[in-house]
Amino acid sequence: MRTSIIAAIVMIAPALAACGQGQSKPAPPPPPQVTVAKPVIRQIADQDEYVGRFVAVDSIEVRARVSGYLDAIHFQDGQIVRKGDPLFTIDRRPFETALAQARASLDQAKANLAFAEADLQRALSVAVGTVITQQTLDQRNQAKRVAQANVAAQEQAVRQAALDVEFTELRAPVEGRIGDRRVAVGNLVTGGTSGTTLLATIESVDPIRFEFTLDEGSYVRYSRLAKHAADSADLGLTLPVRLKLIDETSFSHVGRLDFVDNAVSRTSGTIRARAVFANPGRTFTPGMFGRVQLSAAPPADTLLVPEAAIGAEQARKYVMVVDAGNVARPKYVTLGPAVDGLRVVAGIAPDDNVIVNGLVRARPGAKVAPHPQATAAVPTKTKVD
Repeated sequence: MRTSIIAAIVMIAPALAACGQGQSKPAPPPPPQVTVAKPVIRQIADQDEYVGRFVAVDSIEVRARVSGYLDAIHFQDGQIVRKGDPLFTIDRRPFETALAQARASLDQAKANLAFAEADLQRALSVAVGTVITQQTLDQRNQAKRVAQANVAAQEQAVRQAALDVEFTELRAPVEGRIGDRRVAVGNLVTGGTSGTTLLATIESVDPIRFEFTLDEGSYVRYSRLAKHAADSADLGLTLPVRLKLIDETSFSHVGRLDFVDNAVSRTSGTIRARAVFANPGRTFTPGMFGRVQLSAAPPADTLLVPEAAIGAEQARKYVMVVDAGNVARPKYVTLGPAVDGLRVVAGIAPDDNVIVNGLVRARPGAKVAPHPQATAAVPTKTKVD
């Protein structure tokens, strides 16, 4: 039995071998199709970014100069007030009474002065030594001078009383946004120079300042850059400043640097700087955080590629370039800032054919089927970063 099975296998083996020889091997898959383009070359200045906070140009605490009961409030909490707008009114009746009394005292002092002057004129019209003594003449001269001083004092008392009446009407010293009222109508308000009652606060909004700090190394770079400017007297104040808020993707707000402190902090090694921005739409509010961008070097030719062309390998970033043999080769790059949907990169050459579409299909060292594109510009429908 075993002998017959072995004989059958020997007879079938040549037939199976002949069948295998007649089949062809499967063709390899074609190389993946990718889109390649040259990097975009632009004149871009090296930028530094700093986080800071908005502060008001004018921050005012509204306090009374005279004490009295609050009679009226003329604003809504949080509204924009103009310079000179009425804010609070203190009961002015006691101060109007004091003004009337001061004016009456002034009239009395003027009457005394008139009498003293007339009395002196009568003394001067007669002979001294026979009709009137020298002592009496001196006394009348002194009475006139005392009356003149009393008139001057009463005039100042009238002026002070008039000021107190004026101080019962509190007006906005600057234009800005007022906070909520701190005292309700009918409460006693304490005025003066100490222990005064806080009534409200006003923060100016247009223009507005943005404060941030620079490290010592950056300040040295900016100082050297400013030396090449036409106006080197304002060292460090000639650099452009751009700003974005925490929910914005681009530095679209343009301002100017208007102040750099006169000393570097010995404890932190930083120096305080300040920029000013126009705020007609009142988008910026004192206390808000933001990020500013300063040019750290003159503009220079820079290479940019789309974000889709950048791959990640753990902590390193790379782009794929296609060589003359249509083989994909990785090039590790250093990323810079985003500009109009493109990313500044360092580590590639201007004539490199960068894979801008189909990066996931390319494998290092494998052939690809490149389709050239004019430039590495972002397509129209691509969202700008």
